[in-house]
Amino acid sequence: MTSNNCTVRKAVIPVAGLGTRFLPATKAMPKEMLPVVDKPAIQYVVEEAVNVGLHDVLMITGRNKRALEDHFDRVPALEATLEAKGDTAKLESIQVATNLGDIHYVRQGDPKGLGHAVLRAKQHVGDEPFAVLLGDDLINAQDTLLSDMIDLQARTGGSVVALIEVEPSQISSYGCADVEPFGDDGFVKVKGLVEKPAAADAPSNLAVIGRYVLHPAVFEVLEKTEPGRGGEIQLTDALQVLAEGDGEGSGVYGVVFRGRRYDTGDKLSYLKACVELACDSEDLGPGLREWLPGFASRLDK
Repeated sequence: MTSNNCTVRKAVIPVAGLGTRFLPATKAMPKEMLPVVDKPAIQYVVEEAVNVGLHDVLMITGRNKRALEDHFDRVPALEATLEAKGDTAKLESIQVATNLGDIHYVRQGDPKGLGHAVLRAKQHVGDEPFAVLLGDDLINAQDTLLSDMIDLQARTGGSVVALIEVEPSQISSYGCADVEPFGDDGFVKVKGLVEKPAAADAPSNLAVIGRYVLHPAVFEVLEKTEPGRGGEIQLTDALQVLAEGDGEGSGVYGVVFRGRRYDTGDKLSYLKACVELACDSEDLGPGLREWLPGFASRLDK
């Protein structure tokens, strides 16, 4: 679904992480290049941005991420080989990534946290609202989360975060939002944010996930934000300042997401994403769905 709202034109995708949860697979390959069915996880994220009209994409990269750039670049020799063989389907499949959008790259340099990575986008983004999509989070293509967030940002003039409900025992793995209802559409206004609180200290069970639509005022706040939890510059801390402020760009709002989302930075969730998305595919789905019940029945024996 493509949004008609043109207030947000640019997407920022931080991809500088080391992917240590997937070692040794990520020793020589960026975690974002791990395949989910037949294309790397990062391509799903870029496609999500492009599908809502964000054709200007900036990736915040780090060392050993060259494979990301290569994936979205042309490979003339491979294209020529496929064309000579008459393999139109495979040729078109690799050209999809090449033609997705206008993709730019900047190095994060020092790994100082998500807030620092977002700050590296300041020059490219300029003085306009923008989306941030974390490469670990895949959102099902049928869901309208990002376009809903863009519309809410246009309505409020502030910043918007995506939230999910989690079990209280899991909240310590996320940023947590203290919220109140906002309007009649099920949206919320964020009163406060806490980065990875203990379950007993969490103000709610609403966790921040990897989708943001931010007012450019966040850059000025990030420039003044001291390292927080883990010794890193936390985006959560900057959003807390905006939530408490009352000037231009202040105010933080939330969309509570109840669709399908996969954390491909987690091994189990990554495997679930591969299975579910394969079941949804036209070519693999019928055979996989036929095979799965028999496989599952054997697990109980």
